Amino acid sequence: MSAIKKPVALTIAGSDASGGAGIQADLKTFHQFGVFGEGAITLIAVQNTRGVQRVECLDAELVADQIRAVIGDIPPGAAKTGALGNRAIIEAVTALARDFPFPLVIDPVLVSKNGTPLLAPDAIQTLKTFLLPNAFLLTPNLDEASLLTGMEVRDLAGMRGAAQKLAAMGPQAVLVKGGHLGGDPIDILFHRGEWTEFRAARIETRHSHGTGCTFSAAITASLASGIDLQESIRRAKRYITAAIDNNPGLGAGSGPLDHHALF
Repeated sequence: MSAIKKPVALTIAGSDASGGAGIQADLKTFHQFGVFGEGAITLIAVQNTRGVQRVECLDAELVADQIRAVIGDIPPGAAKTGALGNRAIIEAVTALARDFPFPLVIDPVLVSKNGTPLLAPDAIQTLKTFLLPNAFLLTPNLDEASLLTGMEVRDLAGMRGAAQKLAAMGPQAVLVKGGHLGGDPIDILFHRGEWTEFRAARIETRHSHGTGCTFSAAITASLASGIDLQESIRRAKRYITAAIDNNPGLGAGSGPLDHHALF
């Protein structure tokens, strides 16, 4: 009897030694969504819930070889990027992403939760100029949207302005995440000239390590399963809310989410 083919998703991201963010969080999320996960590691972060102690980027060609190896044998239905580290890695990923026949979700990881840079400052322009035009979906938080646009993004009006400015850089869709807003978090999607808001209740906790990685991975998993963009975001929103609410309380700092959460 032939096996039933399972949806496949690829993450191109950094390794978080604590398992709460990066490629580890992405793969856990893919699994929870019933999707087979594969990963290309871009950098190694010596990290725990208290913060990042050291970051080492891999050779750009090694990153590219990992991507070629998996898409040439087990092609994904969707892919995402996380921390990319430097210009050389961005250029290497871009060279391959131009020919991706599947949607690419870009989570523009620029700094860690405690403020440690995860992308060299001189690489931000490279990200904007070369990689963003290959994105199906871009998922910045307020700080990332501010850095990428040069705008101060602190409210819904700023989020809408940033989304339009970012969309002009090439992504087919932009989801500006409002987790850092005052009050309940509201995410705003700009896609094909239309706006959609996604709302959830705020959960007060210090345990939110890996939220951005997990959310973008959840969207990617649903896209890989053939689900449309808006429903993929709704499913991811339900999952991330449950994952924060049921966090296991691990670590002395900002602990991880519950990647086993049901949604």
